[in-house]
Amino acid sequence: MTEVVLVLGVPLIGALLQALWGHRPFAAGVNVVTSLLTFLASAALTARVVSLGPLTVMHELFFVDAFNVFLVALTAFVGFTTAIFSRVYMRIEQDRGKLSAGQLRLYHSMYQLFTFTMLLALLTNNVGILWVAMEAATLATVLLVSLYRTPAGIEAAWKYFILCGVGIAQALFGTILLYLAAEKVLGAGGTALLWTHLNEVKGQLEPTVLGIAFVFLLVGFGTKVGLVPLHNWLPDAHAEGPTPISAVLSGLLLNVALYAVVRNKVLVDGALGTHVAGNLMMGFGLLSVVVAAFFLSRQKDVKRLFAYSSIEHMGIVTFAFGMGGPVASFAGLLHMTAHSLTKSAIFFAVGHAAQKTGTQVIADIRGLIQVSPAVGWGLMLGSIAILGIPPFGVFASEFLILTTAMREQPWATPILLVALGVAFAVIFSKVQAMVFGETNARRLPHPPALFPVFVHLLIVLLLGLYIPPYLAHWYRQAAAMIG
Repeated sequence: MTEVVLVLGVPLIGALLQALWGHRPFAAGVNVVTSLLTFLASAALTARVVSLGPLTVMHELFFVDAFNVFLVALTAFVGFTTAIFSRVYMRIEQDRGKLSAGQLRLYHSMYQLFTFTMLLALLTNNVGILWVAMEAATLATVLLVSLYRTPAGIEAAWKYFILCGVGIAQALFGTILLYLAAEKVLGAGGTALLWTHLNEVKGQLEPTVLGIAFVFLLVGFGTKVGLVPLHNWLPDAHAEGPTPISAVLSGLLLNVALYAVVRNKVLVDGALGTHVAGNLMMGFGLLSVVVAAFFLSRQKDVKRLFAYSSIEHMGIVTFAFGMGGPVASFAGLLHMTAHSLTKSAIFFAVGHAAQKTGTQVIADIRGLIQVSPAVGWGLMLGSIAILGIPPFGVFASEFLILTTAMREQPWATPILLVALGVAFAVIFSKVQAMVFGETNARRLPHPPALFPVFVHLLIVLLLGLYIPPYLAHWYRQAAAMIG
């Protein structure tokens, strides 16, 4: 119980403190310390769950198992490294006059509140509170996307608010239908919304109602995942918001939304006894991979380029969870980990590249290896990793997903291969010119703070070479629960 209270309480208290003093010079350091404490609390919670098994606390209000504690640890870790990156990045933005003291206070307070809402969504046992937490995360990130108060930033924030608001409304209707189906079995009251109770009686739930509910839940939470054709908000939000927010949006929020979809898929599979939910997820996932891959070639903004890459990779993970089974679910969890770490590292490098060159336009960013070798190598290695080149972890997870598809869904394999090939060619050609192209810019005298970039990439490299037995057992436990 103590670990859950700390995981949720530390960022919530941090948000309150930052709302008061987030404009002070020490606020960035407090942001880092708060995020570190959250990560340490999540590590303690993870160790307890892995050793003792699933647990419920506070009268079943919170439920922790191998699946969600894995995402809690990942969310807290990336939140911590992003806080380290943003300490330098946001100071530069303030020194250049892009942020006022009030905007900096808003950033620090909303960053911690955003962390709290994601962790609450992952840990709650109540599907109603899960919906509330996802809505709160949307509201927090709307303020962060519009932080610079530019016309393009405000437009992106409004698009994000409207589209995700409509999507969340669909998810609310799906949650109501889920409650109506559960009420007949569990009776009226709070237990009909508790996932652990729903999971115990999923075979008794009305299949027709649950099937309709899943359609609304998939569309609703799928909007937050960025699945095509519900993805329009994502490239704009990534391009116009501060780079640290692009990193946590792409690396964390999309995972949390997909977590909500997978939890509901488990219930629907048990009620229907068919693969309807999985087929829907495979369809949306495959469509996302294909559309995102072909849209990559049209992008001129580097942050929009990697935003479409996020849509592609979330499509791959959705497809893997849609296939189901222990191997595909294991591969989906591994891909979520590798993508979160790699994509956040890429956005860290892109953020410094945009600051150094003064632009996000791909054609105007050239010769990063000469201007700042650390930024250039960080971006190049991150791009190689996200494109699935061995021995990085993305290659291992994509290989598992493709080989499973060859055996279970052979019709989808050539579609995936073509889409991945197109994405590889487009991203590699664009990044190669940005890193190694001709430039007249002078080498910058001060090295950037890219420690989080290379830490993330080192972990992804290790995941591709060797998954420790402790971590592999953890993945297998989670895959068995959702597979």
